[in-house]
Amino acid sequence: MKYIIAFCLTLFILPIQSQNQPWKGKFEPIDNLMSPTNAYRTASGAPGKAYWQQRADYKIKAIVNESNNTLSGEEIITYYNNSPDDLSYLWIQLEQNVNKKENEDFGTINNSLKDGINTRQMQFLTRTIDFPAGYTIKYIKDSNGKPIKSLVNNTMMKVLLDEPLKSGNTLTFSIGWSYPITDRSMYLLSREGYEYFPEDDNTVYLIAHWFPRMAVYNDTEGWQNQQFQKLGEFALEFGDYDVEITVPADHIVASTGALQNPENVLTKKQRKRLNEASKSFDTPVMVITKEEAVENEKEKSTKQKTWRYSAKNVRDFAFASSRKFMWDAQAVKLPTNTVMAMSYYPKEGLPVWQEESTKSVMHALEVYSEATFDYPYPVCISVNTSNIGMEFPMISFNGGRPKNGEMSKNAKASMIGTIIHEVGHNWFPMIVSSDERKWMWMDEGLNTFLHQRTVAERYPEFNSVTPKSIAPFMSGDKNILRPIMTTSDNELFSQFGANFYIKPTVGLQMLRNSIVGKELFDAAFKEYANRWKYKHPNPSDLFRTLEDATATDLDWFFRGWFFTTDNVDIELSNVKWFKVHEENRNIEDQTQSTQVTAEGNNASEAPKDFSSGPAVINMTDTPDASYGQFLSRMDDAAIRKQLSGKNLYELTIKNVGGLVMPVTIEWIFTDGSTEIDRLPAQIWRRNEYEVKEVFIKEKEVKTVNLDPNFEFADTDMSNNVFPKSDTTSEFDGFKSKQ
Repeated sequence: MKYIIAFCLTLFILPIQSQNQPWKGKFEPIDNLMSPTNAYRTASGAPGKAYWQQRADYKIKAIVNESNNTLSGEEIITYYNNSPDDLSYLWIQLEQNVNKKENEDFGTINNSLKDGINTRQMQFLTRTIDFPAGYTIKYIKDSNGKPIKSLVNNTMMKVLLDEPLKSGNTLTFSIGWSYPITDRSMYLLSREGYEYFPEDDNTVYLIAHWFPRMAVYNDTEGWQNQQFQKLGEFALEFGDYDVEITVPADHIVASTGALQNPENVLTKKQRKRLNEASKSFDTPVMVITKEEAVENEKEKSTKQKTWRYSAKNVRDFAFASSRKFMWDAQAVKLPTNTVMAMSYYPKEGLPVWQEESTKSVMHALEVYSEATFDYPYPVCISVNTSNIGMEFPMISFNGGRPKNGEMSKNAKASMIGTIIHEVGHNWFPMIVSSDERKWMWMDEGLNTFLHQRTVAERYPEFNSVTPKSIAPFMSGDKNILRPIMTTSDNELFSQFGANFYIKPTVGLQMLRNSIVGKELFDAAFKEYANRWKYKHPNPSDLFRTLEDATATDLDWFFRGWFFTTDNVDIELSNVKWFKVHEENRNIEDQTQSTQVTAEGNNASEAPKDFSSGPAVINMTDTPDASYGQFLSRMDDAAIRKQLSGKNLYELTIKNVGGLVMPVTIEWIFTDGSTEIDRLPAQIWRRNEYEVKEVFIKEKEVKTVNLDPNFEFADTDMSNNVFPKSDTTSEFDGFKSKQ
């Protein structure tokens, strides 16, 4: 026996060693593709006992100057060095510098000219009309007022410390700054800035990426000081915020955090309505009506008001300000918290924003809380603007407006979907704080997964993403396709929506619906969210948690779906039909038989249908020698009887696309009835390119379909059916399911 084993090992090991590289089979572990485990991040996917992360608290005073569209501010940052390292310098993010004309070109998103181009597109390409942009840093001082040296590299500022910040210590310092608020209509992918309304000469300010913020320092890469290039968004530390926002006295402010001085900035009537809204769980209460907002638009106050907000344990802060705002609010009761869902919108958003926005916020709060953890903050705000969907803690800026008060069903579905999606970002990445600058899919993909679940559950009349949605993309040109595990700013602009939003969503849907199962998957997904809320997970932490919490080996799935550009194309190459002869025959009897042999319906070529009838298998008794040293014997007659009259079908299934997946088989019988069999992905373990499986059926089969409900994003459904003729009514119906 040892010689046989040695011989087999030689056969399997030597060829691999001769290639001088590790085996890269589709079912091999992906340990070498993930961050190694250590005391900070465990092999189970949970934070380790020694896990740490930095913290930054902010006290900010900011002024919006409407006369020249500038924002100026002063901030005091208290930075906590919870790392085991001493830090000789700090990195601070200056995202507003991305629009400075003299900054280096990081590679524009769309930089091609064509013979027909509109002026706005040309402005994006050439910046023909120059607008001021970027920070003016007025000072950086320590807590004693002593200047601190700094160096600015595009969107990052290096703060040079006189003495290293020791592990476990804190540093308090202050920064004074200002910048011109950008005109959102003039900059491609502008996530903040102002929107001007010429009809009434008013402005809506969306203020984000607005104050110098601490970059992340973590256990996996040290400083995350990758430059801001517009697509890769956030990598931020948690902290407490105390913010004072000074705006024109007739402006209404919507903001991250809880309002601390309502008696100074809201009228008695507004405070009364807001109190009513806190008890209204069925319908929104108008805090500011259309008539009041229109009246407020008419005169521009030269006075100012200061709004004070406090936000605990958030990783960012944003606000909106305008005299145009209508405002409605409604209470949402969650198991452990009551949240005020609120919407702010100009009259241009009517009627759909008043009808749908706060309702959409409520639906997102309820579904996401059930799927992960209860929304922990006091408010959740949706602000209407144009051409955007952008998220921040407790507040989001959302596009979608009617034209002349009308909105198509598709436009309304898009608007509602945008609100749900941006509200959902409160969970991913605002609380489960992944690194968007590096792994956009970790927030966009996970969030889109729950966003689509919310749409499917609360708005079934709208179309939602399914595995069918990603098939055309995955069948594209492999020379330009990139895997999901691509850094945010390095993805082709034409593909980042499909690759970072839709493909991860479909992958999670397949895990939930068809591979792991809803109950196990939902518990595992919730485990991941709760393990990593208020922390910084990496892709490996997600992968390991999903395996750890389901007892399912998913390395094959993560390898193929996230690390490659393979696609799913499973082909039903052949189906052979057999019946077992009811009597035991000897070899001489078989040679004289007129029945079709077990070689198949046609020995020269694979059959295209079942018209030739079944091949006959002559099942002989098992000879004693086959039992080896076993003394017991099978009941040959009983086995033969069990198979008497049954139909045996041998399916040959090929993996054409390269991506292994489970196989769902639909049997359509000659009497019109149907049956489903499911094979796990593990059938491909020993042969990743072709497998054969045998099934016993009481009835005769008319048609066999693979993946009849399009569960696995198969890119070519035409090779999933047998018989191979496409003239049968069953195949016509099958095609219509695509």
